[in-house]
Amino acid sequence: MDQPFKFTPQVVLLPFLSVLTLWLVFWAEWKFHFDFAKYGVYPRDLVGLRGVLFSPFIHGDIGHLYNNSIPLLVLLAALAYFYRELTFEVIGWGILFSGLGTWLIGRPDFHIGASGLIYVLVSFIFFKGIRTGYYRLTALSLLVVMLYGSMVWYIFPDVEQGISWEGHLAGLITGMAFAVLFKTPDYQEEIRYDWQRPDYDPSTDKFMQRFDENGNFQNPPPPPEPEPESAVETMSDEIRPHAVFIYNYVSNDSPPTSGEEKVESP
Repeated sequence: MDQPFKFTPQVVLLPFLSVLTLWLVFWAEWKFHFDFAKYGVYPRDLVGLRGVLFSPFIHGDIGHLYNNSIPLLVLLAALAYFYRELTFEVIGWGILFSGLGTWLIGRPDFHIGASGLIYVLVSFIFFKGIRTGYYRLTALSLLVVMLYGSMVWYIFPDVEQGISWEGHLAGLITGMAFAVLFKTPDYQEEIRYDWQRPDYDPSTDKFMQRFDENGNFQNPPPPPEPEPESAVETMSDEIRPHAVFIYNYVSNDSPPTSGEEKVESP
């Protein structure tokens, strides 16, 4: 696949606008003295189902909001860049199914916060990268584990009071399911050398032909030395013999004589 990863405005705008929305909701709740907590997920109650859609935008305090904002910025940017075709599917279905999971297994209390979606993103990016086996996505998976691997402890009960471990667990399971169900292109590394081609035949490779049957490299034989030229052919023009004509002066009374030719060496 040519250029599977492209930087688009979505990589920046999506995480920025998402986090901005969370802060605006929190500001409105604080400014106008609203109580949005009652719009969270309340398990196994029909009215509490509305929290499946509303709870990711509601936070209890500034610390809760801040702790969710930074991971959302990083994970949404990574999702939009490396899985741009699946971005909105993962976010939309992730909010829905992680909320429904919380509604099914949660304690009878209001569950709020975007941490369920964060666990969806962490789980999906990690398991999908491992499943593809593509080196860039595998490296992304390892980076996610390094940054957010400790989050796995918060899917267990009683690790920390006041957190919705049920929402975390539901998000983790949802992300794992998406990693299996959602299909991605068959990423292939760009072919740069002949030996990477499927139809490569080492028997026709000049370099591979230098190895003997035992795998030992054989240097090519030296080129034959040129035959020496004869002494006459190599003699320079400056030392070759020249023909010299000698003319004798004679008077008008004497019969003319022909010039004599004499060969001398300079």
